[in-house]
Amino acid sequence: MKKKIVVAVLAVVLACAFALVGCGANKNNVKIVEVKLTDEEYAFGVDKAQTDLKNRINAVLEEIMADGTLGDIAEKYFDDSKESERLKIDGGSVDGSKADKQLVVATNSDFEPFEYKAGNQFTGIDMEVVKLIADRLEMELVIVDMDFDSVVTSVGSNNIDLAVAGLTVSDDRKLSVDFTTSYYKASQMIIVKEDNNDFDGCTTVEAVENVLKGLAGKKAGYQNGTTGGEYIKGSEDFGFAGFSNITAQGYDSGALAVQDLKNGNIDLVVIDEMPARSIVKKTNK
Repeated sequence: MKKKIVVAVLAVVLACAFALVGCGANKNNVKIVEVKLTDEEYAFGVDKAQTDLKNRINAVLEEIMADGTLGDIAEKYFDDSKESERLKIDGGSVDGSKADKQLVVATNSDFEPFEYKAGNQFTGIDMEVVKLIADRLEMELVIVDMDFDSVVTSVGSNNIDLAVAGLTVSDDRKLSVDFTTSYYKASQMIIVKEDNNDFDGCTTVEAVENVLKGLAGKKAGYQNGTTGGEYIKGSEDFGFAGFSNITAQGYDSGALAVQDLKNGNIDLVVIDEMPARSIVKKTNK
C-alpha cells in the first residue's frame, strides 16, 4: 500500500510542477490538452536471467520511494532553480571481463525529463535513480544510448542488464524482460498548436476520444516504439482500440514530432505527460 501511495503522490507533484506553461493563443506555440488519456506504470526492464539483480534493484527502489529520495530526485528536474543540483553522468564503456561488476543500462536519451543529454553526459530522473542503484549495489554504471524501439529487445545481449527509458509495463515487453517494482504512474496526453480549438471544453477521456474519432484525414505524431503510437494505431496488448481515421506518423523523438506539428505537417502529437510538458515548456520559450 505504501508503494502505491508514494507513486501516486509523486505523479501529482510532478504534474503540478508543470502547470500553467503559458497563457494566450499564439500560432507559433503549442499546448497540452489537459486530459490524461491512459493509466500506465513505469518500471525498469531487467534481463530475465538475472532474478537476483532484479530483487536487489527492487529493494533499492522500494527504499527510495519510502524515504522520499525518489521524490527529491524528481523535483530537481521540474524546478529550474535546482538545475545546478542535477547529476551529470558519464556513459562509460562496456567491459565483458567485468560483467559482474558493471551495471550496463540501455536507454534512449530523447525523453526529458527522465533521460536526456547535457553535453556528452547523461542526466534526468531515471539516470540519477539508476546511478544511485548502481552505487548502492557497488557496481560501475555503464549507459548505452540507442533508439527507443531497441531498448527493451537489447536487454540480455551485449552485456546489457537493464532497460531504463521511461518504460511502460506491458505484456508484450514482458516477453523480453522482467519488470522491476513500478516507480511512477504515467499517462498519454495530446499536444496541439495553441490556436487549435478542436478539444476546447473536453474534460474527460470520452470527450477527447469522440473528437479524435471525428478527425478524418488528420495526422498524429508519436515517438517510435512508444505507447503514444500504440494509442493511435490500436493495440490489443495495451487495450487501445485505436483511430483508423487518423494517420499515425512515427519520429525518432517526441521533440521532432512537436517540431513537425509546428511546421504544419501533422495535426497533433500523442506522448507521455511529463515529456510532453518538458517539450511544450521548451518549445514555447
